[in-house]
Amino acid sequence: MAFGWIDHQAEQRRRAGLVRTLRPRPADSPLLDLASNDYLGLARHPEVTDAAAAAVRTWGGGSTGSRLVTGTTELHGELERELAEYCGFEAALVFSSGYAANLAAVTTLGPHGTLIVSDAGNHASLIDGCRLARGTTQVVGHADPDAVRKALGTHEGPAVVVSDAVFSVDGDAAPLAAFAEACRERGAGLLVDDAHGLGVLGEGGRGTAHEAGLAGAEDVVVTVTLSKSLGSQGGAVLGPARVIDHLVNAARTFIFDTGLAPASVGAALAALRLLRREPARAARARQVAAELHARLTAAGMEAVRPQAAVVSVRAPSPEGAVRWAADCRTAGLAVGCFRPPSVPDGISRLRLTARADLSEAEIERAVRVIGEARP
Repeated sequence: MAFGWIDHQAEQRRRAGLVRTLRPRPADSPLLDLASNDYLGLARHPEVTDAAAAAVRTWGGGSTGSRLVTGTTELHGELERELAEYCGFEAALVFSSGYAANLAAVTTLGPHGTLIVSDAGNHASLIDGCRLARGTTQVVGHADPDAVRKALGTHEGPAVVVSDAVFSVDGDAAPLAAFAEACRERGAGLLVDDAHGLGVLGEGGRGTAHEAGLAGAEDVVVTVTLSKSLGSQGGAVLGPARVIDHLVNAARTFIFDTGLAPASVGAALAALRLLRREPARAARARQVAAELHARLTAAGMEAVRPQAAVVSVRAPSPEGAVRWAADCRTAGLAVGCFRPPSVPDGISRLRLTARADLSEAEIERAVRVIGEARP
C-alpha cells in the first residue's frame, strides 16, 4: 500500500508519547501566554497592527512575486536599511521567514570545498542548511570554542562556523567572542543566528553580535527573525554589503521564493521603530526571565538560568511534559512543551518565554500554576 510505512511511524510516535497536534487559538484567548515568542509584547501593539493594515491598503495582500521580479516594494528597502543600521551592519536582506534566511546563509556561505563547523545545539533551520550546503559539515560540542578551534585546524581551505546566538531549547547564549577569536586564528567566517537575541540582548535590543562587539565586522554574518521580538513574520540576513549582494545572486530561498508580504514588512518596520524609541523593553524582557527563573527554582523546580528571554524547566519524561503543559493550559496558562526530537539532548522540558509586558501579578500566577501542575 502506498505510504503504508506512515502507519508504522505513527504507532511508534504514539507509543513514545511524541504525537503532535495542531491547536488553533482563538483571536481573543483567555490564556496567560508564556508559550509564544512575542518577547516584547508587540504583536498586538496598535502601532504595529496599524502599520500592517496600512501596508495592505497601500501594497496589497501579497508581494505578488519573487523579490527579483515584483516582490520588492519600497517598504522592503526601508526595513532592510533601518534593520542594518540599528543592528550595526552594512546591509541587510529580508526573506519570507527566518528559516529561509538561515537556509540561504548556510548554503551560500558553505559551498563545495568549505568546512562548515556547526554547534551541536543549533536550530533545525541551521542543521538543514548544513545538509543542503555542498561543503563538508563537522558538528562540534555545544558552546565549546576549543572544539571549534580543533575542527578548524583539520581543514586548510575556506571555513565558516555556524551557531545560534541564543539556543532555543534552554535559552543559553553562545560564547560569540570566543568563537570569533577561534575563527580569526584560521581566517574563517562566523555565521550567527540571532533569532532569540534581537530585541532582547545588546544595547536597546540591538542583538547578541552587537553586545559582543562583532556587529559590522567583515567576517561576521548574522541572521534574525522578524517573528519574535518584532512581533511580525519573516527573516533577514545582516552583514557586509558584498555578502548580501552574493545572497541576492546565489541564495535559492531568495531567488525562487515569493517575497515577504507587505503587511509583515510594515509590522516589522513599525516594531523596530518602536523598539528604537523604547529600548527599555529589551531590559524588561530579561528582567522578567530572571524573575521567572528565580521563583521557579525557589519553588524546587529545575530551571536553566536564562541568558535572554527563554526559561527552560526540566520535565521527567515526554509523557510527563505533555501532561504538565496540558494541566497548565487547563489552569489558564499556555506554556511550550519541548520533546524529542526537538531537544538535542533527549530531555523533555517546559519552555517558557518571558515577555516585556508581563506584570508582577502575572509572573506570580504563572509560577504558582506551574508548581501546582507539576507531575
